[in-house]
Amino acid sequence: MASNNLSYNDQGDRGLGGESTELGQEATAVSSGGASGAGFRLFSADYKKNEDLHQMLESSKDSLKLEAMKRIVGMIAKGKNASELFPAVVKNVASKNIELKKLVYVYLVRYAEEQQDLALLSISTFQRALKDPNQLIRASALRVLSSIRVPIIVPIMMLSIKEAASDLSPYVRKTAAHAIQKLYSLDAEQKELLVEVIEKLLKDKSTLVAGSVVMSFEEVCPERIDLIHKNYRKLCNLLVDVEEWGQVVIINMLTRYARTQFLSPWKEEELLDANNEKAFYDSDEQNKNGDAATKTPYVMDPDHRLLLRNTKPLLQSRNAAVVMGVAQLYWHLAPKIEVNIVAKSLIRLLRSQREVQYIVLQNIATMTIQKKGMFEPYLKSFYVRSTDPTQIKILKLEILTNLTSETNISIVLREFQTYVKSQDKQFAAATIQAIGRCATNISEVTDTCLNGLVYLLSNRDEYVVAESVVVIKKLLQTQPSQHSEIIKHMAKLLDNIAVSMARASILWLIGEYCEHVPKIAPDVLRKVAKTFTNEEEIVKLQVLNLGAKLYLTNPKQTKLLMQYILNVAKYDQNYDIRDRTRFIKQLIVPNEKSGALSKYAKKIFLAQKPAPVLESPFKDRDRFQLSTLSHTLNTKANGYLELPNWPQTAPDPSVRNVEVIQPAKEQITSVGKLKGKKDDSGDKFYSDSEECEESSKGSEPSSESGSDSKNEDSSASSSEESSESESEKGMNEESQNSDSESNNQGKTKSKKMKSATSSESEESSSEDSSESESESDSEPERTMKQKKEEKKIVSEVKAAVKLEVSLLDLVDLSDVSTPVALPKPAMGSSLAADLKGLSLSSTSPVIDVTTPVFVPPKSYELLHRMSGKGLGAQYHFPRQPCIYNSKMVSVQITLTNNSDKEIRNIGIGERKLASGMQMHDFYEIECLEPGTSKTVSMGIDFCDSTQAANFQLCTYNDHFGVSVQPPVGELLLPVTTSEKDFKTEQE
Repeated sequence: MASNNLSYNDQGDRGLGGESTELGQEATAVSSGGASGAGFRLFSADYKKNEDLHQMLESSKDSLKLEAMKRIVGMIAKGKNASELFPAVVKNVASKNIELKKLVYVYLVRYAEEQQDLALLSISTFQRALKDPNQLIRASALRVLSSIRVPIIVPIMMLSIKEAASDLSPYVRKTAAHAIQKLYSLDAEQKELLVEVIEKLLKDKSTLVAGSVVMSFEEVCPERIDLIHKNYRKLCNLLVDVEEWGQVVIINMLTRYARTQFLSPWKEEELLDANNEKAFYDSDEQNKNGDAATKTPYVMDPDHRLLLRNTKPLLQSRNAAVVMGVAQLYWHLAPKIEVNIVAKSLIRLLRSQREVQYIVLQNIATMTIQKKGMFEPYLKSFYVRSTDPTQIKILKLEILTNLTSETNISIVLREFQTYVKSQDKQFAAATIQAIGRCATNISEVTDTCLNGLVYLLSNRDEYVVAESVVVIKKLLQTQPSQHSEIIKHMAKLLDNIAVSMARASILWLIGEYCEHVPKIAPDVLRKVAKTFTNEEEIVKLQVLNLGAKLYLTNPKQTKLLMQYILNVAKYDQNYDIRDRTRFIKQLIVPNEKSGALSKYAKKIFLAQKPAPVLESPFKDRDRFQLSTLSHTLNTKANGYLELPNWPQTAPDPSVRNVEVIQPAKEQITSVGKLKGKKDDSGDKFYSDSEECEESSKGSEPSSESGSDSKNEDSSASSSEESSESESEKGMNEESQNSDSESNNQGKTKSKKMKSATSSESEESSSEDSSESESESDSEPERTMKQKKEEKKIVSEVKAAVKLEVSLLDLVDLSDVSTPVALPKPAMGSSLAADLKGLSLSSTSPVIDVTTPVFVPPKSYELLHRMSGKGLGAQYHFPRQPCIYNSKMVSVQITLTNNSDKEIRNIGIGERKLASGMQMHDFYEIECLEPGTSKTVSMGIDFCDSTQAANFQLCTYNDHFGVSVQPPVGELLLPVTTSEKDFKTEQE
């Protein structure tokens, strides 16, 4: 045990900077000096500690230097100042020890900006380190170089960044992207050169670089949207694999990009189809003149949908910032019907730390103002707990208030009754304000809320009473004539309320509606006149207002009281009260010096005031982008970029297209013809299979007989020669076009098209040899033997064409253990004549589709028994050809009845498939007994993609939404080739 503890302490010393060693040195120094010199000895220990590090750094042993650097880096990690060691550390910048050099660079990154003069002495060392074989050293050198913020080395930094941007290591390129921001903040005039580097790094395919270069883009040139066009789809597809903080940056950038490049999906319901009711009843003449209002329905841009589809999985991220970023993206970009999917993920974040809860609750509060139905199912998640901090309590309270409706108001008000009794005064006051907002928003509970607030006026807590008075004042302004009794009750409470805001509110109410309480108002003025000099400023101002209104409406009882108050207030210490007193006296007590304004005193003081609107403080926060600092602070922060408005007309979507080689028209036509013959081969399936097998084996008798029969149909040898020359030209073009087509489809069908591509490459290589032979040999010198060989090769080319067509179309296979049964294409005489004269150096490969060597027993859950009300379903891929369609993937589903009742009519319901996807249902199961299972087969055409097939699994009583998503490996066919064909393809 002792040895274990010692090794643990040693390891902790080295990792954390030797805290135990330092404490031991201090303790030794203090104990040796005695109590009288303890303070001086402790200071000496600190000095000796740094002196010890100096000696270790100047030692000739790398082990001592390494130990010293570990302790120094540990000091930096703890927040201690190690700047005085800079000269000793910088001497080791050229050390050959890689571990030591890494730690020196870590130290220099921290203190290079503070010690610029000394750091400049090592510039040459950093430049040499940029050529170091170790990628960490190269990256660290660039990081230190960019941390020396001296304008004189800007050219060196610029050159280093350019070189690092082309480095083979993605880590170094990532560091170069970070250095771009540092150089731009040091010298903004380098923007044009830096933009060129950013443009280059944006094309980088490494996920390690993507987030960093987008961050530099946001800092240096966020207005250059044109740099994103060509990289938009790549960023969308790489987003899932980028590191978490890079995902946050990319999501925010793509949100702004989408708002400038796509049409708004929110007006989808407003757009009418061309055949709407109005257009139906319009006259033919109006339709001819174009007077009828015809609007095309909204169609989402595929790139817009790509962004939404690729960010949706990130809602399950463990990083709260990523989830919040996706939520704001859906809020600002997605159709309103699709925004609800982010609610569950945001509720999940409420289990995180308090800081995360605070930000998430702020964003939810903004969302609930415009779309309360989104979070209504999660109402209980916002119930306040006693352990919550005050700010989080108030935010939850705000969300609960926003979610109130006629159906849940009773539940919410019961919660509010508990919150009012809270010991947290600020939270209790906020609850009373929330009750007032509920009363104004829902008219059915206005009286109930008002009576509850009046009941709170008898509460012992003066803060609760004060806030209740303020809220009641606002509520009474809506219907003052119906609540005169409440005004009288509040007037009686004036003597017992000490909070200035509450007293001022009561006085304002009595003065504003003095005609409803004509007997009580003069008596209230008499009481406050006695205590005028002891009141707070806000109360004094309301006393003056009350006296002015009563002087104008009931001068007989209040004239003398008002004169007394004016005389006292004229000498008040507060200048606001003195000014208000002079102003009111000139208006209500006219004299010779009074102007014409005194005639309108009643209209000024007794004018009807509009009722206040109790609104959420988050109502106007939607002007800021969600999850930003500006939204949190409710003010525009430095560096905030406004979210652009949707364009009125759709920008050109072709700017995002990446240049690809398009297949030639002739090749498309020929392939289309050959595909068209596939369906006609149904009656000759077995005969065609036999012919294909014979041709694939390359038997000479069949090839020669086929070519001889074709030769007999030809008219003369001269026509043969002309057809031979034309065939060389035509087949050369076809081979080039087929190569370009295979390159174009390489990303989506690379595995399935491998064999076909190898045959095409053999054709092209053999065509070159045939061209050289046709050029070197003249027609008169050709012998009959050569012509027979050429005719033999023509039949082999036909077999290759048929093989290529079968691989492209993936025809149905009856037996996967035998070679592929290929449909025989009907070839015209002209095409046969063109193929006749072609001379190939090698034959087409024989490709067999075989049974899979290994089928994993893994099954995927399709429907859980709890979600399916007793019906459970699992699916797996048997890796067998689909019997329904050659393009479909075979899927077997095992249905299990886990309930105690039979389940009837199990089948497929509504489908939600992506464009191009198809699905063949399994036959409906009439009855599934309890405790039994049944396996059914279905086919799905995934269009060579991993998109999930979404559909409903239905029973007699229920419908369950399920999805099948294939792994990439399940989309491939097991194909065997010969060793020769494999080596040819490998070359």
